[in-house]
Amino acid sequence: MLLRAVNLTLLALLLLVHADLWLGKSGQPYVWTLERQVADQRAANDAARLRNERLHAEVSDLKEGLEMVEEKARSELNMLRPDEILVQIRRR
Repeated sequence: MLLRAVNLTLLALLLLVHADLWLGKSGQPYVWTLERQVADQRAANDAARLRNERLHAEVSDLKEGLEMVEEKARSELNMLRPDEILVQIRRR
């Protein structure tokens, strides 16, 4: 009889521990949510790192030579050299 009561008590405690593990504030669903957030943040960090590397390369090119400056002036500002003529071809 005493052994049965001890077994039932231990089983009840085990159920309480598992209930807290699965349903508590710091339980498994919360851990899964945090893992998802960490994965999303890592992806955002990787994208930002790639963007920063591209910007760093662009800044280096702008500091190093005039080719990048000329390309930017032509593409973004539609600038031409004094001896050039702009010809635009429109496709239908």
